[in-house]
Amino acid sequence: MTQSTLKNIWLPYTQMKTCNAPLIVKATYGTSIILEDDTELTDGIASWWTACHGYNHPYIAQVVRKQLDIMPHIMFGGIIHQPAIDLSKKLAKRLPGDLNRIFFSESGSVSVEVALKIAIQYWLNQKKLDKTKIVSFYGGYHGDTMATMAVCDPEEGMHNLFKNILPKQYNVPLPNTLEKQRAFTQFLEKNNQTISAILIEPLVQGAGGMLFHSPELLKFLRKQADHFDILLIFDEIFTGFGRTGSFFACNQAEVIPDIITLSKALTGGTMALAATIVRNFVFDKFISENEQNALMHGPTFMANPLACACANASLEIFDHYSWDENVASIELQLQKELAHCKSLKNVKDVRVKGAIGVVELNHIPDMNKLKKMFLLQNVWIRPFRNIIYLTPSFIITAEALSSLTYAIYNIIKKEC
Repeated sequence: MTQSTLKNIWLPYTQMKTCNAPLIVKATYGTSIILEDDTELTDGIASWWTACHGYNHPYIAQVVRKQLDIMPHIMFGGIIHQPAIDLSKKLAKRLPGDLNRIFFSESGSVSVEVALKIAIQYWLNQKKLDKTKIVSFYGGYHGDTMATMAVCDPEEGMHNLFKNILPKQYNVPLPNTLEKQRAFTQFLEKNNQTISAILIEPLVQGAGGMLFHSPELLKFLRKQADHFDILLIFDEIFTGFGRTGSFFACNQAEVIPDIITLSKALTGGTMALAATIVRNFVFDKFISENEQNALMHGPTFMANPLACACANASLEIFDHYSWDENVASIELQLQKELAHCKSLKNVKDVRVKGAIGVVELNHIPDMNKLKKMFLLQNVWIRPFRNIIYLTPSFIITAEALSSLTYAIYNIIKKEC
């Protein structure tokens, strides 16, 4: 790669002065990435866990081509279209309870922004003007836009430069012990009159550290939200669409949030699309003769027909193969093979949930060196801070998955 290749590109999450030269990808298929020089990499993270069915799924491609000929895009203001109608019905059918009012957007961060806006306006529309604060948790990550940065873990590293200019929200310890639950209940007793919603990534806090918690914690939060008259928001951008073993993480807790956000694997990793979905009682508070009570939000490419067609196809694919059995097999293999890392001196923890495998180091390694070492093993794994993780496609073979787990073990043993 020449320097001119990057002349006009600004990479994400990257110090452009010191980073490794990025790879040029010319093709993908299944669980493989093909580089410009024909090197084939086994993909361990499914493009930030979006490509749940693998790359280049023929049915999604077929549907996209058909939709492209019919109508690639149309504004969603005063006009709707069949792909969005179909998708809204499919999602409502799969979601628990009465989560059935769906607002489409084009990215996960925006879907959380919309959820926060809905939660606050829900109370403003009832003249409860003080309920404007959001409760979120240490270890959480909800996006990189301004409002979502304010509800991420303030110390996780990506957003702390902005801490003095972001809206002040309540960021508190995750109540995952009895002592922390008592403290959290006391916090709500003191502050519930100012709180509009509790926001959490259910079961797994993703980019904030790949931290796991139990379904019982979600039940506790549901009980507290009900008791103190606070909305409960589940950010399932990471955990939705089978990643934790159930179709949605909330299914494992048998908890129905008041608002849920979805993105990432919604289109099978093919196009950008997100959704913010609310229960009927939330939606009802926006129905009024007063125009100001309406939700004044409208992304230009919301409910893009191409993206909705992709999502419809992806949801249909889930019905035609045993994705849940695949995820269960991936989980067992990750547990067995990553367990070897526990014996390595620089490993702090190993944890697995569904198609998520995490090796946490007890120090932050030389990240550029680590990434180069993975490439030498012909695998695509992108660690962050002291976290090495796998979120493979659900179609990955046992052999391909082993190439990823053994690469992690061997490189930690030699380089960390």
